[in-house]
Amino acid sequence: MKIITWNTQWFKGLDEVVDVSRIVSDARDMADFDVLCLQEVASHYPSLTLETDPDQPAKLQSLLPGFQVFFGAAIDELSPCGTYRQRFGNLIATRLPALQVQHIPLPYPNPVMETPGLSMPRMVTVCTVKAPWGPVRIMTTHLEYYSQAIRHEQARALRALHRQFNELALRPPRAELQGPYQAKPYTTDAILCGDFNFESDSPEYASTVEPGSHPWIHTWDCLHPGKSYPATFRLYDRTYGPEPVACDFFFVSESLSHRVTRVAVNQDTKVSDHQPVLLELSD
Repeated sequence: MKIITWNTQWFKGLDEVVDVSRIVSDARDMADFDVLCLQEVASHYPSLTLETDPDQPAKLQSLLPGFQVFFGAAIDELSPCGTYRQRFGNLIATRLPALQVQHIPLPYPNPVMETPGLSMPRMVTVCTVKAPWGPVRIMTTHLEYYSQAIRHEQARALRALHRQFNELALRPPRAELQGPYQAKPYTTDAILCGDFNFESDSPEYASTVEPGSHPWIHTWDCLHPGKSYPATFRLYDRTYGPEPVACDFFFVSESLSHRVTRVAVNQDTKVSDHQPVLLELSD
């Protein structure tokens, strides 16, 4: 099972060209992926997409025959002129059967608790797929950038959601044979990925991997304990800081850690301001 996560910056490369097909092409060059998790996907924001493929989820669906595409909009609003809908958020494309899809808002406490500045709501897209060994819950997200306090609340919420889903798997609610109360594919096998906007020495990272009930495990540590994780941001564009950093990660549940066989960062591509990360799991 091969999964790629990538903050696409609405598919804008470092050459300022917006092109959905380049992201798909570079992802395919990286691996024959089963699941593609993308962040910063836009629909009908002409200031971002420059009128090129304005409905990016629809464009992705056309480029990925055989895949199901699920777009989770953290922002869903009318345009300033009030004549069309604009959406911005995360997306999961999968060629594995999708058993359940959920879009869950993350905490958004008062963004002026620190220095007033830019901020927007965030969410996590959850898609439970049928892997060769059974259901796997895939969660992709993009956390707050400007406020550390908000970002930490969101990291804690992701840990709490993981705990909640695991407890449902261990003690599933009563179900009916059909209808909305039918049995759900709750599972303790889970993957969390995306652009977290925190680094491995941050309090937010510590809260994510903190030992205890239902921890998340950084996949890199499964294979390369004690070794530095490759940078995924600011390799070529230093707009947001002077040095390259790592903030795009794959975490897995304890139940999946033994299946991690490869974690790789493509540090060559320049079709986004972030670098894609590949995770491979054994059957």
